[in-house]
Amino acid sequence: MRSNSRLYFLLFLIILVGFTLIFRLFTLQILKYDFYKGLATSQHQTHQILFPKRGEIFIKDRFYGRDPLSQLFPLAVNREWPMVYAVPKEIENKEEAVEILASLLDLDEEILRQKINKRNDPYEPLKHKLSPEIVDKIKELDIKGIELVSENWRYYPVSNLVSHVIGFVGFSGDEKSGQYGIEGYYNRKLGGETGYLEGEKDPQGRLIAIAKKYLQPAKDGSDLILTIDPNIQFFVEEKLKQIIEDLEAEAGTIIVENPKTGAIKALVNRPTFDSNKYFEVEDINIFLNPAIHNLFEPGSIFKPITMAIALDKKLLSPNTVYEDKGFVKIGGYTISNSDDEIQGIQTMTEVLEKSLNTGAVFAGQLIPKRTFKKYLEKFGLSKKTGIDLGGETKGDISNLKNMRDIEYATAFFGQGIAITPIELVAAMGVIANQGKLIRPYLVEKFIYPDGREETTKPKVVDQVISSETAEKLTKMMVSVVENGYGEKAGVPGYFIAGKTGTAQVPEGGGYSDKTIHSFGGFFPAFDPQFLILVKLDNPQKIRFAADSVAPVFGEIAEYILNYYEIPPSR
Repeated sequence: MRSNSRLYFLLFLIILVGFTLIFRLFTLQILKYDFYKGLATSQHQTHQILFPKRGEIFIKDRFYGRDPLSQLFPLAVNREWPMVYAVPKEIENKEEAVEILASLLDLDEEILRQKINKRNDPYEPLKHKLSPEIVDKIKELDIKGIELVSENWRYYPVSNLVSHVIGFVGFSGDEKSGQYGIEGYYNRKLGGETGYLEGEKDPQGRLIAIAKKYLQPAKDGSDLILTIDPNIQFFVEEKLKQIIEDLEAEAGTIIVENPKTGAIKALVNRPTFDSNKYFEVEDINIFLNPAIHNLFEPGSIFKPITMAIALDKKLLSPNTVYEDKGFVKIGGYTISNSDDEIQGIQTMTEVLEKSLNTGAVFAGQLIPKRTFKKYLEKFGLSKKTGIDLGGETKGDISNLKNMRDIEYATAFFGQGIAITPIELVAAMGVIANQGKLIRPYLVEKFIYPDGREETTKPKVVDQVISSETAEKLTKMMVSVVENGYGEKAGVPGYFIAGKTGTAQVPEGGGYSDKTIHSFGGFFPAFDPQFLILVKLDNPQKIRFAADSVAPVFGEIAEYILNYYEIPPSR
């Protein structure tokens, strides 16, 4: 009996040990297979992330390619900065690593703990742009699984100039990515593709060159050359800064375009920001590009569009006359001229010269409402232009859907509808470019890592009005500068076509005392190479655009004509 008890006990022990061994093997080989495989592999293998070089962004002046001294001007380049990352499965004492690194890197312990405890993650970024002092301390600590590497970081040589065009490189989670502007729009082309290296290492942790390895090379990003001309851009930057300060305006935008191709030669907004210090900006709305994002009611600068439609439908001619009584009644509303004066018998050319609201209403009322709205859509005023910048907003002409007389009457002189500055530039470009609507663009050339180059081709979106209509309207707009309110935009010896705009700003269901001043025009008028829009938000001291922004337009036009050595047109 006693011997049987011992036998049963021995059998029980054998079964218990057997089950323990089986459970242990199951745990090691099944439940924790990945962990122990990774632990074993890490003893003799190395895993490295290969970072691509981000493409750089350049601009060039008009002499590039012809003058050996003329070079590309850098807007966004790469500089090397050290960063620290973790290989979680190689870190032996994770809690100790968290305690040490949290204070050293000024990181939240819980967030750092989450990063370091990602078991199968071969690469977990901890902190970028390390100082030399921090780098030295990390080297001294020599924590297994905590690695240092140099990474390319963005640097903007011109700081807060061209910032709305360029944007910046920030973070999307832990990954660097382009934000806003060109950096955001072309992030994939600029960023390239990350690579990966896995191979055998010796006891000192060095890669064994003759051992088997897996390599997925990183693919560098493409370089971009923009259409921006640095000399025009910097001149315009200073002019806008000066006029905003002089007239105590809230903000401003200036765009310079080649109306034949859609190439943007300058794009300036104020207020602006420093792309190198984007993280110091408190109001992120400043990153939005007003030239493509902010809607505004254009006012009288819009009158040539109304006139173009009436001319194109052959409902009037530049010499058609009407009688101006200083006001016109639409239902229960009264629309007056901005100067409250009575002009008497006036031609359509004089309507533009003197910016008569009653004349714009006269011309507009000849156009069937559905035709007017359809033309505005063809001018591109209810859709995005397609410019290669992120965050573009489309115009709003939705109030014309209700077909009310008063809505159309105010739209005829640019009130009640809202568009972006870039839409207005594209629409005025229709007149300058023989009736064709052209897509504006900012990237002239892509240079790929293998040396291939791709040049952007101008894109015609639509034939909006006839070339004959465009020519008639150009002559009328030249007369605005020669004989009308646009006189201060003129440049001696040149035909300039242009139009002023002083628009009221809507507020609380009505209109406030604030105004937006604008002047848009192109030159040389009968062979246009440049189109300029100057827009100023709520300037003080001066009441009308003819005295505020028209002179600025003239100064910029004169500079460009001299810089490009364009001979006088008369």
